[in-house]
Amino acid sequence: MGYTLRLLLVEDSPDDAELLFRELRRGGYDLTVERVETGPDLIAALDRGVWDIVIADYSLPHFSALEALALVRQRGADLPFIVASGTIGEDTAVGAMKAGAHDFIVKGNLARLVPAIARELHEARERHARRSAELALRDRERRFRSLIEHASDIIALLAPDGTVHYTSPSIERVLGYAPRELAGQSILDYVHPEEVARVQELLRRAGAAPGPPVELEFRFRHRDSTWRVLDAVVNNQLDDPGVQAIVANARDITERTRTEERMQRQLARLAALRTIDMTITASLDLRVTFRVFLDQVTAHLHVDAAAVLLFDPHTQFLEYAASRGFRKETDTRAPVRLGEGCAGRVALERRTLRIPNLAHADDSLRPPILLAEEVVAYYGVPLIAKGHLKGVLEICHRAAIDPDPEWVDFLETLAGQAAIAIDNAMLFDELQHSNMELALAYDTTLEGWSRALDLRDRETEGHTQRVTEVTVRLARAMNISSHDLVHIRRGALLHDIGKMGIPDGILLKPGPLSEEEWAIMRRHPVYAYELLAPIPFLRPALDIPYCHHEKWDGTGYPRGLRAEQIPLAARIFAVVDVWDALHSDRPYRATWGEEQVRSHIRGLASSHFDPHVVEMFLQLAL
Repeated sequence: MGYTLRLLLVEDSPDDAELLFRELRRGGYDLTVERVETGPDLIAALDRGVWDIVIADYSLPHFSALEALALVRQRGADLPFIVASGTIGEDTAVGAMKAGAHDFIVKGNLARLVPAIARELHEARERHARRSAELALRDRERRFRSLIEHASDIIALLAPDGTVHYTSPSIERVLGYAPRELAGQSILDYVHPEEVARVQELLRRAGAAPGPPVELEFRFRHRDSTWRVLDAVVNNQLDDPGVQAIVANARDITERTRTEERMQRQLARLAALRTIDMTITASLDLRVTFRVFLDQVTAHLHVDAAAVLLFDPHTQFLEYAASRGFRKETDTRAPVRLGEGCAGRVALERRTLRIPNLAHADDSLRPPILLAEEVVAYYGVPLIAKGHLKGVLEICHRAAIDPDPEWVDFLETLAGQAAIAIDNAMLFDELQHSNMELALAYDTTLEGWSRALDLRDRETEGHTQRVTEVTVRLARAMNISSHDLVHIRRGALLHDIGKMGIPDGILLKPGPLSEEEWAIMRRHPVYAYELLAPIPFLRPALDIPYCHHEKWDGTGYPRGLRAEQIPLAARIFAVVDVWDALHSDRPYRATWGEEQVRSHIRGLASSHFDPHVVEMFLQLAL
C-alpha cells in the first residue's frame, strides 16, 4: 500500500483530472481527492477537510490558478500549491511562482508530477517544522517575558563589577525604583555600607568562573531611604551568549527577618525571665539576685546601665542597692528622698518616668551624677509588690532609645520580677527574725524550766546549766551536726524534767531512799517521755530525758537498753551527768578531785558508759 495523498484539485476537465490521478497512482500514492471548479467550492473544500497539496489548472472558464492561490493564502492554509496547464509560457510560470505557487507542470509532460509533489511535501514538512519551532520559541519567549514581568522576585542582570544591565518590573513594587532607573549604575551604591564588602566579594566569586549559585542576605536601600533585607541567589551566566551577565534573583525578606528577630528576642527574654525566676527561687540573698537581674536587664534591653534602689518606709528614703554599667559605683551615692530627683518622683507617683533626653529635662530631673555619666535616655520604673512600694528600677543609656511596645512591656515585666524578689527576701528576713525570736523564746522557757527544777532541788543548783554546756562541747567534739546540737542542748536542759512527777518527800529526802522510793524515783525518765512526747517541738530532744540513765551493759533503766541501742545523745550526756555529780557536794559524800573523777569515769567505760564517748570526754579540757 502506498502513501495516502490528500489532494485538492482545481480542475474543470474530468479527463485531465483522470490523467493526473493515474500518474499519481503509478507513483505509489493512494489518493483522497476532491475536485472543485469555482472559488466558493474551493473555500468550502478548504474549510471542510485537511489537505496535503493543492493542484490548480492555470485557467478555468470562471476561475484561475492565481485566484485559487489567493484564496488558499487568505484562508491561512500553508499548503504546497502546484500550477498545471496544457500550455504555459515561461513568463506565466514565473508570475505564478512570484505570486506564491511552489511549482508548475505541463499537462502534456506529467513525468515531473510525482517528483514535484514529493519535493513539495518534503519542503512543506520542513516549513511546518521550522514554523512550529519558531512558534514554540516565540511562545517560550512570551511566557518567559511574562514570567519575568510578573515575578514577585526581582530579577537583575549585572556586570561582575556590579553595574546594572537590567531589572525586572517587580523592582518598582519591592524597592520603589522604576525598572530602568538603576540601569548603568552600580548596585554597590545602594547596598548598606556595612555589607558592601560582602556583596562585592560575592560578585567577584560569582563572576570568576561558572559554578553553582551563590546565596547572600544583605540590606538594600529602598527609594524611600529605608533599608530592606534581600535574600539573593546569584548565578554566573556570562558564558551564555543569550545572557552574558550575572543573574541575580532577589526576594524581599524584611518582614520575615523582623518576625524571626522578634521571635528570637521573645525567646531570649523568656529565657532571661526564667533565669531570674530560678535565681529568686534558689537564693534569697538580694545581692546575688540583683547581680543576675541587672545582667539580664542590660543585656536584653540593650542599655548601658541599670540600678535598683530599695525604699525604706521608715526613713522615706531610697537607698542604692545594686547597679551595673555605671562608671562610678552607685554605693557611694547619697540616699534619694521620696519625691526628689528622678527616682524620688517615680517612687512618689508610682508610675514609670521616661525622659528621652536628660539634657532637655527640667532641672529637678537632671541629676548631676547622671549627666556626669553622659546618660541621654532615662527610664524609671516603680517596683511594687502586693500594692506596696519596694523600690525603683532605673534604666540609663548613653544614646537615644526608640523602644517598641514589646520593649516597654518587657521592662515592666522585669520590674515586676525585681519587686517579687525584694518582697520575697523581705518576707524571708522577717520570717527568719520571727523564727529566731520564737526559738529564743522557746529556749528561754526551757532554761526557765531547768532553773525551776534546780531551785526545787537546791543540792543540784546550777547543775543543769553546767551539764548542758559540757554536753554540747563534747557532742561538737564528736562532730555531731549543728542541727542535732540544738536538740541535744534542749534535751540536756530538760534531762530531769520527769522529776516534776516525783513527790517532794522522795525527791528532797535527806537520807537514803527505800526500795519502794527508788522504784518511784526511777520512774522520772518515763514521766519525762510522757510529758514531752506530745509536744512536736520537743520530741527530737527526748533522747536525753528518756534514756540518760540507761547503761552500756544493759543494767540501766527505764528500759534496760544496751550498747548502741542507747541513743548517742543519751550516752554522751550520761558521762557528763556523772562527772558533774561527782564534782558536787552531797550530804552523803564530799566533792571528788578531778583526777579521782576521771579515773572513776575511765573505770566505768564498757560497763556503765560507751567507751568511745569516755575516750572523747577525757580529751576535753574542762
